[in-house]
Amino acid sequence: MDSYLIYKDSHGLRQCRARSQPLNPAIRKLAALAISLIFTSSCADRAETAKGVQRDSSQQTAKAVRPERTPIPPTLSEILDNKNSQSSAPIGKFDFTNYTYPLPRGWEDADSKEITLTGGIRRLTEEKIGMKYVTRKFGDVTGDGENEAFVILAVETGGSAMPQIVYIFKWSEDKPELIWYFRTGDRADGGLKRVWAEDGELWIDLFGRDRYIFAQMETSKIVDDEQRICCPSHFTRTRYKRSGNDFVLQGDRLTYSLTDKEAAPEKNMNEIRLREERGKKK
Repeated sequence: MDSYLIYKDSHGLRQCRARSQPLNPAIRKLAALAISLIFTSSCADRAETAKGVQRDSSQQTAKAVRPERTPIPPTLSEILDNKNSQSSAPIGKFDFTNYTYPLPRGWEDADSKEITLTGGIRRLTEEKIGMKYVTRKFGDVTGDGENEAFVILAVETGGSAMPQIVYIFKWSEDKPELIWYFRTGDRADGGLKRVWAEDGELWIDLFGRDRYIFAQMETSKIVDDEQRICCPSHFTRTRYKRSGNDFVLQGDRLTYSLTDKEAAPEKNMNEIRLREERGKKK
């Protein structure tokens, strides 16, 4: 069968007729094998290249979307751990990030004594303090066998201070009922270390020496309790029992060293200091 070859030269397109010649069978087989090998190698190279591109793309995507983890400050490590953070009781399913809370005296707004969180936040303004939901813990502090919720909020003052407020709720008539709340200091200066329930009582650890809750507010520091605000050297452990609408301090106030784990706790340091001061004046 005749075939035609079309080509281009300086005079334009030209056409010439070529007669086909039968190929030697051995040559035909070798040509077919060569074409097959070239095709297979080309496909394999393209597939491997595609895999490499896809793998590199996946790695780059993973690196791009990997969120940066913000380190938890040491003073918040126990508050933000998972211990006692869940409850199967109805109160464990309630959304405290969208809720209204009373403000401690001295911190009220000019036009309201309450604060409402939306999505866990009340923005700081020039006229009003900000508030942010931190976490919640659960435990029985009333001795009725039912879990209460301890909701912890951080106060945004516009400065460097980071005080907190702890609200304690019980579940009553299908909704939370506030039974007590207290405010804390700022990190090493009476800040909250831990809050939990044990044997039907409320237990609180505050950073600093001989710090405890009195009249819903942390006490002022004792004489010579000077330390860096970021890095507490001591904490005070106290327990409280519910009495009417209040929680009353029980037993001794124990101050523990954070730097000397083997040291015995010091009891009621304020009273000891007062006795020492009186003795010096005599």
